Formats: sequence, C-alpha cells, structure tokens
Amino acid sequence: MSATYTIIVENLAVTMRLGIHPHEATPQPVRISVWMDLAYDDAPTADRIEAVLDYDFVREGVKALADGPGFALQETLCDAVAALCLHDHRVVQVRVRSMKTDIYPDAQVGCEVVRRRV
Repeated sequence: MSATYTIIVENLAVTMRLGIHPHEATPQPVRISVWMDLAYDDAPTADRIEAVLDYDFVREGVKALADGPGFALQETLCDAVAALCLHDHRVVQVRVRSMKTDIYPDAQVGCEVVRRRV
C-alpha cells in the first residue's frame, strides 16, 4: 500500500542578501518554510531514518543558498529551494515560503510557490 507524508521545515532563520533596493545590499534576516509532500511505495515498517526522507538536506541546502551571492527576488529564492527539494524523487510536491522579517516596522513581506513533479 502506498503512503504519503508531508515533511515540514518551518521558519528556518537565515541571514542573506535578498532584494533590489540599495538598503538590501547587506544581508538581512529571512525566514524560509518548506512543506514537502512525499510518496513512498509502502509506509515505513522500521523506525529508522533510512526508511524515510532525511530532511537535514533541506536545512543545509537553504543555508548554502543563504551563504551564496544572494537573490534579487523572493520568487527566484523560492524556486531555488523548491528545485533543491524536488531533487529527491520521493518528493511529489513542495511548497516554499520566504519572509523578509525586517523590511517594514509593521509587516513582513513574503512569497510562496508550489511546485509539482511533472
């Protein structure tokens, strides 16, 4: 029997270059959330990480993107994170949200994308 799960990495805090405005040339705080829908041939029968997707690669991959040259747009950041997640064949859909937390004193600004395996 096939099994589906949603793995969530929520509000991962990174500091990165993100934006088009002069004041965004220096790294700023950004929160990244990821929801991965996974399909397994069978539900895991063993309580071992080898039976499922190890989500450490998402955290490490997002941190590596944050340490890179940066992004002009939240849309391209979200697409890069989605591509990272879809690299694993068990991920059938991913939803990625980025939030700039310090742009405005009264609001956070973000983007969310959904990508599906084709």
